[in-house]
Amino acid sequence: MQKCGPTVLSIDLMKRYPLAAVLAAFFVFLVFSVSVRQAVLLLVGVGMGAALAGARFGFTTGWRQLIEDKNPQGVTGQVLLLALASLAALPLLGQFSELQAALGPPSVSLLLGAFVFGLTMQIADGCGSGTLYKAGIGVPLNMGILPLFALGSFLGSVHLDAWLSLGQVEPVSFSAQFGTPLALVLTLGLLGLVMLAVRAWVGPGQTWFKARWVWGAVALAVLATLNLVLAGQPWGVVYGFGLWAAKVSVGLGQFDPTLNAFWSQAGNAQRLTQTVLLDVTTITNIGILGGALWVSAKSSGDSKPLNRQQWIIGLVAGFLLGYSSRLAFGCNVGAMFSGISTGSLHGWLWVPLAFAGTLIGVRLRRHYQF
Repeated sequence: MQKCGPTVLSIDLMKRYPLAAVLAAFFVFLVFSVSVRQAVLLLVGVGMGAALAGARFGFTTGWRQLIEDKNPQGVTGQVLLLALASLAALPLLGQFSELQAALGPPSVSLLLGAFVFGLTMQIADGCGSGTLYKAGIGVPLNMGILPLFALGSFLGSVHLDAWLSLGQVEPVSFSAQFGTPLALVLTLGLLGLVMLAVRAWVGPGQTWFKARWVWGAVALAVLATLNLVLAGQPWGVVYGFGLWAAKVSVGLGQFDPTLNAFWSQAGNAQRLTQTVLLDVTTITNIGILGGALWVSAKSSGDSKPLNRQQWIIGLVAGFLLGYSSRLAFGCNVGAMFSGISTGSLHGWLWVPLAFAGTLIGVRLRRHYQF
């Protein structure tokens, strides 16, 4: 038998050394030219990308496996992630007023956006974080989707005010309504009900835990907590995409932010005038790409070739993914993960609508043979 282990290892290291050098140089640049906080957030993002890609911790995949195969392992991992993150985030938010929760208003835009997002994420085979890390490991469709996701997110932000005019109420925070202890009990109780519903769906005799989903959940919970403490806000993905496209549009003279309700808000307007390296979501997104690239040096992203029809459908789905995520105040990360783990009602409204969309999206994915 031919021994190729050392050779493979040396090739992996040769691929990883240049990437490590680039990330290290970028880290040093951020320390001296931007801020130490942004530099550390880059490392948090790198860890997130490595955890997502290394564990193949896909929110989209976990839902699809539950529907098609009655395999609960992915959803169990996601519930574990939400529980661990909630145990850390809710007490921190209760103790430190400078930290912000991921609060979104229950609205028509949230309901519609979550449904469309759940549908299109199955066709595009990735949510916000999934698109990032799969683009990082070299999956062609996700690489093509990434700029369209950004464009869709930007256009969604431009149109958000019109969608909100269809109906909305003020954001609801469990902590503000009930206090931190009861908010935590309520969140964990609802997560328990989710697991009971999953148990009813999959039936007896299932394997509930798989190592990669468990260690991925633990790693992401720790990293998301670090992100909350360092950034002062929960982990998000979608905002960074929209900001990139907005800055390009402004730079090309195609968009006047002062005439738009979303981009004329003080914080958003300020970010348009600053370097994107001051935006915490941008930095962690860059880190996620870097961490996924690091993993891909060891195991490349495998995907089957797509025909022309599949490419067109997949790219359109990617654009709608970005647009709907802005309407829904986030994706699986910003709305579901960060919303639920910081005690926001909108996160719990997002989940059933997105899952309903996923039920249709899984069928469409099968029909077009993705």
